[in-house]
Amino acid sequence: MAEQPFLPILIGSDMNAYGMARAFYEAYGIKAIVVGRAHLTPTQNSNILHFKQVSNLKENFVEEMKKLAKEYEQKDLLLMGCGDDYVKLIIKNKPALEQYFTVPYIDESLMDRILLKENFYKMCEKYNFSYPKTDTCTYETYENFQVKVEYPIIIKASNSVAYWACEFPGKKKVFIAHDEAEKNAILKAIYSSSYKDHLIIQEFIPGDDSYMRVLNAYVATDGKVKLMCLGNPILEEHSPEGIGSYAAIITTYDKDLMDQVRYFLEDIGFTGIANFDMKYDYRDGKYKLFEINLRNGRSSYYVTAAGYNLMKYVADDRMLHLQQELTYADNEHLWSIIPNGVLFKYAQNTELKAKARKLIKEGKATNSLFYKEDMNFKRWCKLTLNSLNYYRKYKKYFNNKGLS
Repeated sequence: MAEQPFLPILIGSDMNAYGMARAFYEAYGIKAIVVGRAHLTPTQNSNILHFKQVSNLKENFVEEMKKLAKEYEQKDLLLMGCGDDYVKLIIKNKPALEQYFTVPYIDESLMDRILLKENFYKMCEKYNFSYPKTDTCTYETYENFQVKVEYPIIIKASNSVAYWACEFPGKKKVFIAHDEAEKNAILKAIYSSSYKDHLIIQEFIPGDDSYMRVLNAYVATDGKVKLMCLGNPILEEHSPEGIGSYAAIITTYDKDLMDQVRYFLEDIGFTGIANFDMKYDYRDGKYKLFEINLRNGRSSYYVTAAGYNLMKYVADDRMLHLQQELTYADNEHLWSIIPNGVLFKYAQNTELKAKARKLIKEGKATNSLFYKEDMNFKRWCKLTLNSLNYYRKYKKYFNNKGLS
């Protein structure tokens, strides 16, 4: 491949970082610089990226970014975060960082309007999106908080960045409470930790993991959506830290939904990658939106695997200044990070399982971590052990979303 004038700088070293680095490598032959506080398994022993460990990355973020910019000053640098906390840091420091990097994210003023979930739901009202019946619990009110919807209910943090920084026994990304006693125990456990921000209390939308939908979109610098790709998860992760993260997705298509989201993104002046999580409610036939993320999701390599390289959309627009047309993805492809044995044992939608088997047989299935162009004995061993560990995790945690 031809030498490129730009270099991606990816902040984080998780599965999302590897998927992004792989997408850049596949599109341009570029080895991205991956920066993290610790070197996690997904990016270890890789030949398609360069890893830099910076232990005090969050504490001295701007200064560390300036050092990087000086080290690679011969290239145009594209700065992207792989997790909510890093993206928030980039956006908050965007004016300073733009002196050294291309920063493909919205400004802080728009972030503040949509980052907190209660603000996002106000925007849903304006743009006619459905969302679960929702209430807000605060540190000051939690001891006497009365639930206004029927059990079971969902309990989750409004401020995900602050929540991930806290610790308490039984911590999960998302909780389900089936009665008053369980609700009280969960609220007490959360607010006994360092987390003191609001909690979102929602009705539980019925249906297994296959009723979920995930949508990734790219909005170019001209303010127009260029790519939308909708995924139908077959199975989520069920470990405490993984609840709500997708383990297997089949790409799907819904023009009406894509049209609605496209109008919303263009109307609010969004640019960059947006990631939506929602669930189909069979009771009224509507998608119920949960949140918008200001970055590509952890599972977003499903877009690239289906034939629509998400990082290429970003770089072609931001770094190479190429014209792009609107694309609604419609290729069917299976993306998964779990062994097939786990997928077919725990997934509950028989129709989607049959479709997954068909796609595997046709060679239309991808695990973003197992990349044949980037495989050596050490990497294969670590990834295989990590993959086999899913058998233990699902046996222990499947459908356990309470405090215990």
